[in-house]
Amino acid sequence: MPFTLRAWQPDDLPSLLRYANNPEIARFMTDQFPYPFTEEKGRGFLSMATSHSPQRIFAIDVDGQAAGGIGLHPQTDVQCKNAELGYWLAQPFWGRGIVTEAIRQTVDYGFRTFDITRIFARPYGTNIGSQRALEKAGFVLEGRFEQTLFKNGEFLDELIYAVRRRG
Repeated sequence: MPFTLRAWQPDDLPSLLRYANNPEIARFMTDQFPYPFTEEKGRGFLSMATSHSPQRIFAIDVDGQAAGGIGLHPQTDVQCKNAELGYWLAQPFWGRGIVTEAIRQTVDYGFRTFDITRIFARPYGTNIGSQRALEKAGFVLEGRFEQTLFKNGEFLDELIYAVRRRG
């Protein structure tokens, strides 16, 4: 299914609220991405997503609507050569290879744009779809921390996947 990565726009708020306000999305995200996903949260997200230069957070545009997001979060201090990758996609578009390709494009962009050598992602142990997308995009499982995260009343494993700059 064709998609594009593009900058978030203020007029993406209706599609952001429509797609992000889903407990099936929120259960795989940190509590900073809650359910319900309110208009206030949406406005805050759009303000944050459009505040960086160079751009770090992109809308995943499917058929002219923001159907998800993907972003890089460069780290600081002794982690300064790393960036964390985060993403989500609207449930109607799951299983179509969109996230895997969006990850590949974002990794290419990240290594071209930022002075980093490693991009990592931290999916929950319960998020098999995310793990598969990362693996298909060339990420390697570096570690598993058992029962370290607490989400919706249960302990979850935290996985660390990463890809390193080639050359």
